[in-house]
Amino acid sequence: MNPIIDACGIQHAAAGRGARIICLVPSITELLFDLDLGPHVVGRTSFCIHPASSVASVQRVGGTKTVRLDRIAALNATHVIVNIDENRREDADALRKMGLQVIATHPIEPSDNLALYRLMGALFDREAQAQALCKRFAAALDTLREQTRSMPRQSVLYLIWRDPWMSVSSVTYIARMLATAGMDVLDAQVTDVDENGAATRYPTLTIDSALLARVDRVLLSSEPYPFKESHRRELEALGGSNSPPVAFIDGEMTSWYGSRAIAGCEYLARLRTEHFAQ
Repeated sequence: MNPIIDACGIQHAAAGRGARIICLVPSITELLFDLDLGPHVVGRTSFCIHPASSVASVQRVGGTKTVRLDRIAALNATHVIVNIDENRREDADALRKMGLQVIATHPIEPSDNLALYRLMGALFDREAQAQALCKRFAAALDTLREQTRSMPRQSVLYLIWRDPWMSVSSVTYIARMLATAGMDVLDAQVTDVDENGAATRYPTLTIDSALLARVDRVLLSSEPYPFKESHRRELEALGGSNSPPVAFIDGEMTSWYGSRAIAGCEYLARLRTEHFAQ
């Protein structure tokens, strides 16, 4: 049996039948249920909303970045699943000090979903279910690539926040998901840096007509910011007479890895071929 190693390089033993799992990553909470692990999930964040009918009865332990350690301590959990981007390192460290097995994840491109499925399957004795998801995802990813291969590539500005405007850099999972569908995110010149001095993955932008002239399309994500029609009109006005098209896009289909990435590939294939072909 291959060693079970998470995104931080930490090796874990198989969990066994008594696993009690807290998941602090919305997309992976959904994945756990799709791997038939629902009975083992004892805690989730308030942003873990899928599958709605199943997670409603699971105890909430705060947000992805506002974890309630006291609530986690009361749940007698064995494992906590975190993500390097979505959760705070200090929370992960605190959970390890509490004696919990902390499983770190970090998908950075669509194909990483295969390793994610296998990690969860090996850890929680769901290898058959994980392999079934791998087959479905590989087929959906191949179809997306094939359907968009001959289409002209487009430059897009993908926005995730307003006041200030925020986008995503080309090194994010979102950008690489879009790139698979032939849509390349604009890497605007920004001065934002993270705590390590590296260019931020989610830069703030000053949007004007010059910047908008550099893209073929602007995409307003449905999450984390609730963009409305007024924001679409605002951007069209900023672009002036030559404004690129501004459209809404389902953020779950571009940013959620895990089992939802299968639907994400199918969604992007439809979006590109039926609406964003030119």
